[in-house]
Amino acid sequence: MRSQVPRGSPDRRYAARVSRLREYLFVRHRHNWLLLVRFGLVGASGVVVNLATLILVKRLGTDPDHAIIGLPWSDYNLRWYHAYSTVAFLVANLWNFQLNRTWTFRSERHPAWWREYWPFLTVGLLGQVAGLLLLTLLMHPHSPLALPTDLLDDTTGLRTRLYWAQLLVIAVVTPLSFVLNKLWTFAAVRTRHSELADPVHTEAVLHGSMADSVGEADADLGEPTDTQATEPAAH
Repeated sequence: MRSQVPRGSPDRRYAARVSRLREYLFVRHRHNWLLLVRFGLVGASGVVVNLATLILVKRLGTDPDHAIIGLPWSDYNLRWYHAYSTVAFLVANLWNFQLNRTWTFRSERHPAWWREYWPFLTVGLLGQVAGLLLLTLLMHPHSPLALPTDLLDDTTGLRTRLYWAQLLVIAVVTPLSFVLNKLWTFAAVRTRHSELADPVHTEAVLHGSMADSVGEADADLGEPTDTQATEPAAH
């Protein structure tokens, strides 16, 4: 005969906590996990676009380590790898936005394209600024975080420091971009989805729409509505 676990026992309480945690993570937040997976897939394609653009502009341009202009009141310079990284970011940002708009958050029927793109671009630019700082730390020879030049000696594509530094920057900046875009850029779409998922809100909307439709139909047929039928006749 199978023994039953008494109520209030540690094993039963532990099982209840695990069950609640599982429901919280995988039932209540299932939609958020789906969004994260889609955002990750779009981001993965954006990484390819980013690196392809970076490789192209690097081959068309000059040495990435050459200085473009000195930064005022500092010993640092704006270098070509900063410019290459920014161009790659702008192309990948536009690519990611369009895919996130039409697939991840499905917002093509809501705000206008430019109205939604500017917050997305702003979030991306904030991430790019942080990314450029990290890129500098990875590329600067005297930085404690500098990538090793003995291994990454730029002799082949796989041993190019700039490419690996850019990959690390993307890995660090992407989670921040996801959170900010979900909370701000696509907030209107997220709110709309939440309202449609609320049965009380949906029922109220449907009831209001049906009432409006019935009222319009009665007016077209010349029949009095409930309000008109109950009004006393004027003497």
